[in-house]
Amino acid sequence: DAPHASFYFGPCIAGHVGADTSAAILAEGPHRGKSMQLLIDVGTNAEIVLGDRTRQFAASSPTGPAFEGAQLSCGQRATAGAIENVRIDRRTLEPRFKVIGSNLWSDERGFAESIDEIPITGVCGSGIIEVIAELFLAGVISKDGVIQGGLAGISPRIVVDDRTFSYLLYENGGTRLFITQNDVRAIQLAKAALRAGIDLLIEHAGSPEVSDIRLAGAFGAHIDPIYAMAIGLIPDCPVAGVRSVGNAAGSGAVQVLLSQVKRIEMEDAVRQVVKIETATEPRF
Repeated sequence: DAPHASFYFGPCIAGHVGADTSAAILAEGPHRGKSMQLLIDVGTNAEIVLGDRTRQFAASSPTGPAFEGAQLSCGQRATAGAIENVRIDRRTLEPRFKVIGSNLWSDERGFAESIDEIPITGVCGSGIIEVIAELFLAGVISKDGVIQGGLAGISPRIVVDDRTFSYLLYENGGTRLFITQNDVRAIQLAKAALRAGIDLLIEHAGSPEVSDIRLAGAFGAHIDPIYAMAIGLIPDCPVAGVRSVGNAAGSGAVQVLLSQVKRIEMEDAVRQVVKIETATEPRF
């Protein structure tokens, strides 16, 4: 019913780094900046762009779906009933959390009433990052990712799980949500893929200092930068230099649909991008 409509297909940079990344580059403008910007769109494949107005590099890392809650014992999409923020007491190892659909922490008055019609069903991506980081900072998870069974004598939340241990995050009636050793390993693998891709780009760029990190996409929009750095998901830098930019690809798409000038800018910009193939990089 739109006989005069036209279509515009944005340029792809290379395999697995497509037009959505081109649009994100236009929106966030690493090619316009004086200092190095690291732009990360986290998904099942993470698209990573590093650059300034003199040079730009891009790569794709196969992070898998763990950051989106898949392949985890208690993982789920970011919908009502999902735990999205977690804090763990360093002494007692007791958790408190926030759930999508309520503005209250679980230890605040009125929390139970606020989720009367929202059963707690799992942990979404941002919640997974926070609980893993909090467990690490509380000493429940060691530096190499092992849940410390020796703490079972301190907290009943550390429970035996076959030949490993798990952490009981939430229990109510028949619902029990655990962070298992396999969950930790899945996040380690996803984080390693993303961070390896980031480090490769930084190496190819001559190891510049990066103090401008932008997290794009639905997952990136909800990551707490402090926890992302705590588990090594992103390089260390001043927290003020890390920010969520939401749907950067969508913002860029709107710009190229409305402006011929922006369309030309994007097409020119992506021609300068050097694609780093993680699949053929021995160090990846």
